[in-house]
Amino acid sequence: MAGEPQDDCLFCRIVAGSIPATVVRETETTLAFRDINPQAPTHVLVIPKAHHRDAAALAAAAPELAADVLRETQAVADEEKLESYRIIFNTGSGAGQTVWHAHAHVLGGRGLEWPPG
Repeated sequence: MAGEPQDDCLFCRIVAGSIPATVVRETETTLAFRDINPQAPTHVLVIPKAHHRDAAALAAAAPELAADVLRETQAVADEEKLESYRIIFNTGSGAGQTVWHAHAHVLGGRGLEWPPG
């Protein structure tokens, strides 16, 4: 069920504390931690603590929580002292989503070319 922790979800297990992560920020509704396979000098994931399959499902079911996630991307960028950064929500396997829990990538600390893909 949307919003409920999933036993087989890596990010739900990180939220529960059963899998370690390098946490950089935490709020009542979100968790931000360093990506274990960084694609830039700064690569932080911001996730809702509640389980939603992807960004589209999160926005449809809990728009206020989606706003919390987006707000926290700015807080991460501020704390990391990023002048420029990219926020990415991969939605679906064709877009590179590999963990089926909504999450935003905050990338910065180097030039980011366009187009990204």
